[in-house]
Amino acid sequence: MVFGQSAAFSGPAQALGINMNLGIRAAFEEANSNGGVHGRMLELTTRDDAYEPEAAITNTQALIEDERVFALIGAVGTPTSRSATPVAAEAAIPYVAPFTGAGFLRNDDWDNIVNLRASYAQETEEMVERLTTDLDVTRIAVMFQDDSFGRAGYNGALAALERRGMELVATGVYPRNTTAVKSGLLDLRLGDPEAVIVIGAYQPVAALISWSRHIGFDPIFMTVSFVGSNALAAELGSEGEGVYVTQVVPFPHDESIPVVASYTEALAALDPKAEPGFVSLEGYIAGRMAIAGLEACGAALTRDCFLQNILGAGQFDIDGFDLDFGDEADRAVDNQGSDAVFLTVIGADGTYRPEAAMGDISP
Repeated sequence: MVFGQSAAFSGPAQALGINMNLGIRAAFEEANSNGGVHGRMLELTTRDDAYEPEAAITNTQALIEDERVFALIGAVGTPTSRSATPVAAEAAIPYVAPFTGAGFLRNDDWDNIVNLRASYAQETEEMVERLTTDLDVTRIAVMFQDDSFGRAGYNGALAALERRGMELVATGVYPRNTTAVKSGLLDLRLGDPEAVIVIGAYQPVAALISWSRHIGFDPIFMTVSFVGSNALAAELGSEGEGVYVTQVVPFPHDESIPVVASYTEALAALDPKAEPGFVSLEGYIAGRMAIAGLEACGAALTRDCFLQNILGAGQFDIDGFDLDFGDEADRAVDNQGSDAVFLTVIGADGTYRPEAAMGDISP
């Protein structure tokens, strides 16, 4: 049983693809060690798109036509998914758990897409709510990657502000797959923001924050889960303290949650040297969700059955991680399983902690 993954395994977003892949493989190998799914062994075949849309198209075609994959899983990014999804839809191939919160993937017109995570609109709503409620911040700016991913996050932040009768005080942009953030940084400074929401991957986000602090521009920085939390903290080092990141999965060290305990055990079995992280945990949960769909079909497995047993399953949980795809009987089905969003902050020791009230970053 072969699944395919086109993702960034090189370039400035490579940590995202590597860790999504790691988590999915941990889930698959866990199942395989127990005899597979109804006797079928699970395999994940991968191709590197370097976070470039054109490569994602080529890879997706090759995975479908040459590798004959049952489904695609764990794609990384909005621009790559925007390119790959029409290819998958035309071939009626399930497109499972892309690592992106883009709104277009949650459109009712799709019948082959299964989203695991909360949307960018939900993440940016949480940011604006916490900034305005916890800290009474009124001057908010956005820095975003100049493509469909960046614009999805930008539009989410804009909508959250508009719901509160507010406007952005400044906007900056930077090109995808670069760290060319200085021009955008100058644009941000002109608005004198109290807080900056950054929509990007870990390398350019880290570059922006580092340069900002170097020149004495020190607003509150917040970014979405796509950034790659572990990679961002590693890039920032001592400059990471006080940077906020919204998350869409639990803390990867909180083994009081059954799915996290299962994840850490499966990850250690796959690679004893691997460090648990938010991205690989999301990959693991994505793998477990796919396995649940396969198991529900029994021996008579088809792609339609697989999709039906996820999207049509309504509410279910994966070892304590709740999923809700709506109620098919009431025709209120959606293709996003989780709405969970919570805020974390990097502390002085470089690790993340939950942020019950913004402004408190003490150990």
